[in-house]
Amino acid sequence: MTLQERFGQILADVRGGGTAQHTLAAEGAVYVRRFCPRERLILLGCGHVSQALCGYGADLGFSVIAADDRPSFANRARFPAAEQVLCDSFENAIRALHIGETDYVAILTRGHRYDADCLRAILPGPFPRYLGMIGSKRRVEGLKELLTEEGFDPALLSRLHAPIGLPIQALTLPEIAIAIAAELIQCRRADSGRLRRSEALTEEGYSLPLLEFLAEDPTPKALITVCETAGSTPVKSGAMMAVDALNRTEGTVGGGCGEAQLLQMARRIIGTGTRRLVTVSMTNDVAAQAGMVCGGEMKVMIEDGEADV
Repeated sequence: MTLQERFGQILADVRGGGTAQHTLAAEGAVYVRRFCPRERLILLGCGHVSQALCGYGADLGFSVIAADDRPSFANRARFPAAEQVLCDSFENAIRALHIGETDYVAILTRGHRYDADCLRAILPGPFPRYLGMIGSKRRVEGLKELLTEEGFDPALLSRLHAPIGLPIQALTLPEIAIAIAAELIQCRRADSGRLRRSEALTEEGYSLPLLEFLAEDPTPKALITVCETAGSTPVKSGAMMAVDALNRTEGTVGGGCGEAQLLQMARRIIGTGTRRLVTVSMTNDVAAQAGMVCGGEMKVMIEDGEADV
């Protein structure tokens, strides 16, 4: 299978809302680049903790959605980093969002009554990947007992992360938001332990124009993927860029002199059916003069589009 054929499969998978991965192997090294849909972080309640968590969630790559029934709280001015802000009852918001198994949901409402409303609306449907609720242990246990009496499955309620967040002795609003963000990361990475750290590339998002360029454009091309980084570098491992024989490009591996050097190597590899693992230093004199980040190195895989994968 050629690189173009492999990325045809990847493109079909992600267009269908699924996940995919590309394995890169050369010189005894193996790396796995995953392609995952952007995960939703749904904040039910637009109080101060949600406001702080919204920014952290967006920085972590989540598509953040905030919902509350109070117009003075659920508004764009308070949640500029959110992709969507809903002002409606929690039941209506949950119904409109069609919460699924890949979603992350944080229940951060202003009271016990609204927490219960949220759980009553969520639990009959698909259980989200993460479901957390703020509150003291006593309040949480009382709510679980109430919902059990109403007929909800105790096994589902036991999957609720409550009290929410990792136990890091958080006191201030930013600390509480960080504790919740840390628990989101823990949940997100729970199934990646089977990959060695050196194998699993950090970046897991994707650019549709890049995937389409690799999968659908027939012009011969090469793919550049950052496999390892050390020190200060402009991108994370998993960053990707493609260049074709007409010198058209999609994606980026950081710009500047380092990217120019890699593009030159990639153009030379087009049509050879081979791949190379190279190291690019960001500490050379030219890079320093150009104002690039200093002190880092990137190990990069360059693959011809006709190479077997």
